[in-house]
Amino acid sequence: MVNARNMDVLRVSEDRAAHGEGPIWDARTQNLHWVDMLAGDLLSLRVSDGFAHRQHVATVLAVLRPRRMGGFVMALERGFAILDDRSATPRYLGDLWTDISVRMNDGGCDPQGRFYAGSMAYDQTPGRGTLYRLELDESVTVVLNDVTISNGLVWSVDAETVSYIDSATQRVDAFDFDAGSGTFSNRRPFVLIDPTDGCPDGMTIDAEGGLWVALWGGGAVRRYTASGKLDEVVRLPVPMVTA
Repeated sequence: MVNARNMDVLRVSEDRAAHGEGPIWDARTQNLHWVDMLAGDLLSLRVSDGFAHRQHVATVLAVLRPRRMGGFVMALERGFAILDDRSATPRYLGDLWTDISVRMNDGGCDPQGRFYAGSMAYDQTPGRGTLYRLELDESVTVVLNDVTISNGLVWSVDAETVSYIDSATQRVDAFDFDAGSGTFSNRRPFVLIDPTDGCPDGMTIDAEGGLWVALWGGGAVRRYTASGKLDEVVRLPVPMVTA
């Protein structure tokens, strides 16, 4: 925390979610979307007037990303789905597993438009999660096994490196990324977070390559430079910061 600059935070909505996750800006609609994960609801904030809309999607809505042609690609409890603008019900692509004690968690899209989501056990049993990739043809590929709590996932500005958080490791890890195949390789630790400061959860990246990491149990978001140096802290009036 030494020499890190502290930043102020502005509240933009009333309480909306029991388990709020995965905020994402939709440039096409100029709305901010996020999920109330275990309620299975999609929340959309119209920034022009602050109106927030809630849409029930499924029993669990873990993570979503807007599609270029409208609607969303999303991860539900045990698989992927597509929600079109004209439909209230997502088109489910099928269960990836049958074990009801495991659910999807966080994810994201690579620069080629492939959608990734990782799973975890409800009771956080180590090693029971998997990171999956939804291909453009809607087939599914396993990217990583032996995951405990699959969380933040972002690509570097040059798209050659992907950063990933399995929260149980207390780390942000870096991988080399192959754009053609979507494969991850050469895993190495990038940032290590002391458990007394919270648990790394969701993550995003800025135009300078800085990683912004939400700290579950830490009441803050931290920015790490492209070299891994902590240089900014956003303190929040709530302890369980997800994304």
